Amino acid sequence: MGKKILLSAILLISLGSVPAFSAGGFDAIKPADPLAEEPVFNTNQDIQLSIPKKATLTKNDVHNHYAIALERFIQCNVKSSYADFKMLIETIVSNDYAYMKMAMNMADLGFFNLSELALSKVSDNSISNVLQDEIKHFYFPVFKLQPKDEVYLAEMFSNIIYNDQCREAVAEMLKNQQLLSNSDYANYLVALGSLKANNIDDAQKYINNAIEKNPYNLNYKKLKAEIMLQSKKPKNALKIVEDIKQQPLLSKEFINKVNSLEQYVLYKTVTQDTEKKYHLAYYYYYEGELTKAIRTLQGAVTQKKKYNKDVYALTAKVYFDMKEYEKAESFAMKSKKLDSSNVMALMVLGDISYRKGDYQTALGYYERAASKEKKSTEPEIKTAQTCERLGKTKQANEIYTKILKERSDCAMAYYNVGLNDKSRQTEYLKKAVSLNIDFVDGWIALSKLAIDKQNYTAAKHYLAIAKYIDENDFRYYYYQGLVCKAQGLIQDAVYNFRKSLSINPDFKPAKEELSI
Repeated sequence: MGKKILLSAILLISLGSVPAFSAGGFDAIKPADPLAEEPVFNTNQDIQLSIPKKATLTKNDVHNHYAIALERFIQCNVKSSYADFKMLIETIVSNDYAYMKMAMNMADLGFFNLSELALSKVSDNSISNVLQDEIKHFYFPVFKLQPKDEVYLAEMFSNIIYNDQCREAVAEMLKNQQLLSNSDYANYLVALGSLKANNIDDAQKYINNAIEKNPYNLNYKKLKAEIMLQSKKPKNALKIVEDIKQQPLLSKEFINKVNSLEQYVLYKTVTQDTEKKYHLAYYYYYEGELTKAIRTLQGAVTQKKKYNKDVYALTAKVYFDMKEYEKAESFAMKSKKLDSSNVMALMVLGDISYRKGDYQTALGYYERAASKEKKSTEPEIKTAQTCERLGKTKQANEIYTKILKERSDCAMAYYNVGLNDKSRQTEYLKKAVSLNIDFVDGWIALSKLAIDKQNYTAAKHYLAIAKYIDENDFRYYYYQGLVCKAQGLIQDAVYNFRKSLSINPDFKPAKEELSI
């Protein structure tokens, strides 16, 4: 099973559209998937990892070296893998975004020392502090492992997940009673291996040991939820999910992990076929596997209209994210016809209208959704954004202020207030990207602010992150052009302005710079 998820893992530090791979706990135990295809890898291939020169290390270089190091981990060549990852962190391009992604990925693999190393490389702690806290809260053991023990346990993990040696790995770890008596993470791995070996009693025993030693680790609780499902105790699994949801998670990365877990548990818990398919599709959505989500939803339509309204709404949401807007609108209207107050359908219809420039219609949909939705701030945020488009600035600011009084996890609220409040601009924009490090608009706004202050070093830093996330963002090239222009690099400036226009031919600021 482990080899099936290699392709996702190779792009761990890629664009935000690619789902982050989590090797441990729940994420290692995917739902049975009839749609999955088995990729073929040559595990006997002699892989060479040369030490790159920092000055020439590109994003593709990072991805390639990461893939090689991960393949070594999968092959249980863990010592070499550890050294490769360490070298990569120490020689990687100075990019806070990449460091933060690496920190999360290393914690996923149980390389906690490397995770801390990556975090130590981040230049701006005011941006990394949220993610840093949550990486540690989610993954880190309370018993700090020495490097040799960390590598030893990583070998066990590799054997459990990737090499069908769960029983052998468990037997090996049970010999090391001193480590088991101290390490919460060692107990977690014994529980994971026992579950994979279908030894539910031992899985329960050792995950309870791990949680007793470290009651705050959410990854341990995720595994316990899976054990409860395997024990035919779905209500217990749901209670664990609710407990996890009560934790004060702020970053989008980890909120999505919890949402994914919830949908998976619901998929395994409900018995009605349409409901199962709905939750499986929603699980795929949170994993970023949109095609699988659509294919699952296509088989979920039933004669019972009470289910169809939700199936149609989720189908619309997925199609919108796939940029198939006509299909999205069609399914959203189908859902709305069955249930005029379906929040998800109303939001998609609002998004469709907003995209068309019909802001008044969009506002109507968003306001109606906001009146029905009490948990998510998304309808209120989009209501405020649309108000801004319609010149209703006061109303928009009132909404943003209300959200920030009630919530501290809303990147869009911090972003929009930061754009309009000069006294808190830097603080709030940094807060926005700290909550969602994939938030390109936030990084672009920070670069613009730095340019306005003639701080071109900071501007280039933020722009490098924006490009790393989305190298086809026309705004990156425009602002990079402004930096080059300010530094007297006229040819480079012209190149970037032209590149911006090649992506968005209607972008007036770039035209003005080129006197077009």
